[in-house]
Amino acid sequence: MCQKILSQIIINKTAQERGITVTPEEVDIKAIRLRDEQRRENLANTQAWLAVEDWKAGIRDCLLAQKLAESLFPTKIENFFDQNRPHSDQVILYQIIVPYERVAHDILYKIEEEEISFYEAAHFYDIDERRRYHCGYKGKLYRWHLKPDKAAVVFSANTGELIDPMTTKQGSHILIVEEFIPDQLTPQRYQGILNQMFKEWIENQVDRTCSLTEKIKYAVLILRH
Repeated sequence: MCQKILSQIIINKTAQERGITVTPEEVDIKAIRLRDEQRRENLANTQAWLAVEDWKAGIRDCLLAQKLAESLFPTKIENFFDQNRPHSDQVILYQIIVPYERVAHDILYKIEEEEISFYEAAHFYDIDERRRYHCGYKGKLYRWHLKPDKAAVVFSANTGELIDPMTTKQGSHILIVEEFIPDQLTPQRYQGILNQMFKEWIENQVDRTCSLTEKIKYAVLILRH
């Protein structure tokens, strides 16, 4: 609670310094939007909602924080996204795991010679029952789901290309990439990065502004009230 109040004090102060405000009309529009999302369509209920000052103050605080965040990081989000995008790229991956490397090479040879398809081989030979039923389907994976050496091999392969067996503690892996899905800066992704940057900024501001003693003093005052 102390951290939350200190954060709001910093948000209010910084917003005032930057000339950022939230109008009563903006609060009412947001309140009505929330009502619509929760299907509170009765007019009397809406008027009662809009009359609750504490609730409206909470909406105002959220809108003010959003406006402040957008003013603090207008150019940094795309840079952050570009720097971290490779880690968030995805791949639809199929995999066969067998106990021995020799067996994996035999299966690879049969697939290359078209004696059997990859998916048939997965159904017959994979050591994992679930993957057998799904013909080797591993799933849609982020790059960071894979170990660095495996990720490097997978993301340098071509779509549909058989990847030579890789040996791990699980066994010997034969891989094939069905599709690469590059990360995109969607509105949801943009908002997620913005929220994270703003959260880190607030935490840094609180730490810089208040010593531990001051935080305890604030906490005591809050508890007394």
